[in-house]
Amino acid sequence: MNLYLLFKSLHLVAVISWMAGLLYLPRIFVYHSEADHDSQKKVFKVMERKLYNYIMMPAMLLSWLFGVLLIHSVGFSVFAELWMQIKTVSVVILTFYHFSLGKYLNDFALDNNQKSSRFFRIFNEIPTILLIVVIFIVIFKPI
Repeated sequence: MNLYLLFKSLHLVAVISWMAGLLYLPRIFVYHSEADHDSQKKVFKVMERKLYNYIMMPAMLLSWLFGVLLIHSVGFSVFAELWMQIKTVSVVILTFYHFSLGKYLNDFALDNNQKSSRFFRIFNEIPTILLIVVIFIVIFKPI
């Protein structure tokens, strides 16, 4: 079995799952910040917690794991290439973004959210932009 292709496939599955969460959780925050009733807020809290803890966190960890295994299988010299440097910086930013969402999740859980729905609508665009950057950089691999 070709381990490189196995790691690549598992990496893609994990990244797709992680990105789905990164794109969806801020949208839930939009609705949560606009909710008027405690019963609605309670439902959003459950949705947010389960999405973050049971889907996003494992998907992020697996994305990193299989990404590192991919790098190991091709050699760490790949970091000399510009495309890998840009991808790595983008993934680090996405990871920071992920943990920022965790902070906002905790704020909502404690009924201490200070951000508007408009903030979360704009904040929701960050992973989209980074996703586009990563896809193009990986496909075209500029020198």
